Amino acid sequence: MTSTGIRLHAPAPGWSIAADVVVVGSGVAGLTAALRCEAAGLTTVVVTKARLDDGSTRWAQGGIAAALGEGDTPGQHLDDTLVAGAGLCDEEAVRILVTDGPDAVRRLISTGARFDTDDEGAIQLTREGGHHLRRIVHAGGDATGAEVSRALVEAVRARGVHTVENALVLDLLTDADGRAAGVTLHVMGEGQHDGVGAVHAPAVVLATGGMGQVFSATTNPSVSTGDGVALALRAGAEVSDLEFVQFHPTVLFLGADAEGQQPLVSEAVRGEGAHLVDADGVRFMVGQHELAELAPRDIVAKGITRRMQEQGAEHMFLDARHFGAGMWEHRFPTILAACRAHGIDPVTEPIPVAPAAHYASGGVRTDARGRTTVPGLYACGEVACTGVHGANRLASNSLLEGLVYAERIAADIARERTHDGLHARVPQPVPRAEQPAHPLLAPETRFAIQRIMTEGAGVLRSDASLAGAADRLEQLHAEARGALAENGKTAEPGVDTWEATNLLCVARVLVAAARLREETRGCHWREDHAERDDAHWRRHIVVRLNSARTPLVHTTDTADFPPTRPGATAPRRPQEQ
Repeated sequence: MTSTGIRLHAPAPGWSIAADVVVVGSGVAGLTAALRCEAAGLTTVVVTKARLDDGSTRWAQGGIAAALGEGDTPGQHLDDTLVAGAGLCDEEAVRILVTDGPDAVRRLISTGARFDTDDEGAIQLTREGGHHLRRIVHAGGDATGAEVSRALVEAVRARGVHTVENALVLDLLTDADGRAAGVTLHVMGEGQHDGVGAVHAPAVVLATGGMGQVFSATTNPSVSTGDGVALALRAGAEVSDLEFVQFHPTVLFLGADAEGQQPLVSEAVRGEGAHLVDADGVRFMVGQHELAELAPRDIVAKGITRRMQEQGAEHMFLDARHFGAGMWEHRFPTILAACRAHGIDPVTEPIPVAPAAHYASGGVRTDARGRTTVPGLYACGEVACTGVHGANRLASNSLLEGLVYAERIAADIARERTHDGLHARVPQPVPRAEQPAHPLLAPETRFAIQRIMTEGAGVLRSDASLAGAADRLEQLHAEARGALAENGKTAEPGVDTWEATNLLCVARVLVAAARLREETRGCHWREDHAERDDAHWRRHIVVRLNSARTPLVHTTDTADFPPTRPGATAPRRPQEQ
């Protein structure tokens, strides 16, 4: 895969660090990769956009899925994952996940993570949507992500891993052969480093999390602006399945005009017996699926949306009053506090809920070792598309995927060092002067993108809504490109303008893929193509950018991913969107 030559408009790096590996992101995937690389003797630098513990991992409530319980097996976990993925999971990728998963969780425990246990000291397991058995480990009742983040951050600091906090990654550096040679980044505020700099390394691991901020209402933190996917696209990497954005069905409804990060009401609440009801108290999910409220998330989100449409309502309700105060306070203290902070007491009243953007099942396409189509560039966690999630992620498989595939990436990088002498290879990036700058968007464009995406590419989509979104996004892109071409003007480089530019990049690609997939599958719901169409669409949509910043889209021949290594397969002729 050759580089597009596209980069963000930014000052030249004023400082640099040399390393064997640079890991971008500090969630479960990034910190696990960093710890394993450091343990293998690799000089590792972690770059993170905020503080080490400020990513999406800390917000995860439910837990980590793994076949740890009596009577459970990796095969049963695999079956539930494949069903949730609606025919698009890569079965080998899932098999790796569920087979390696239990030991990966045990290694996390040995790193210092403390999960909830019963009176005998055995790990407590709960159940979530799509799972036929209790296999979700959790911590602090509903604060699993916070505990995982705490343990990994403490381990990273204890082992002295070099970290650069409050740093927004800008672009991938590549050498003359198109291999990864590090990243450029901008450090916000004073510290050891400040302003734009670079980390030079022959191995780059993207673990930047999701892109939920591309929609108006999301469970994702403000830092989730698709930076890793946008960086990979500019570098010439392929992304896949970006149309499959999971909308969590039960997000605390704060009003029709609410924007930004919204409080999540974990699926584990339904796993413990809460019911979805309408304003009349009717359990509308009963009869829609054998698991009722515990159906896979795409089915529950659709059920809620349909009932809202039928009744002209803005939200439905989650009723767990029968839990009683004691269970709420012990099992779900975080959710209880969030609800009460917004004037809702779930002990005495149903919780108003509605779907909101939650998780990107697609991302930067990788193989089973986490390798992307750009040599030396790896991806893991939500930024990646390993093939595990297919068209819809199974609940609590995300933290497990971060653990398992981060370890596989570290092993591959260590193997490369052994075979190729990684320490001896000093990457020489292509000089910046040879690369054209990408025009930047004004900060307020972020809100325009979010409104366009929510209206045109949200839970319910159609050809008309997606075409409208594509036209409006293209207009924003054309205006920025035209201003740069005509008078050399672009928005002032800075965090707000870089984030807005990244959001537009991922939004255009997401809409291009969603327009092409003319069926309803998993969390991609087309009201004008209401049925799943395995004959034509049981395959993946792969997108990359050309040097003109145009998304080039093609479909795979089957539901299997082609290899990521260059020259291993000849894809279909791309279609410009």
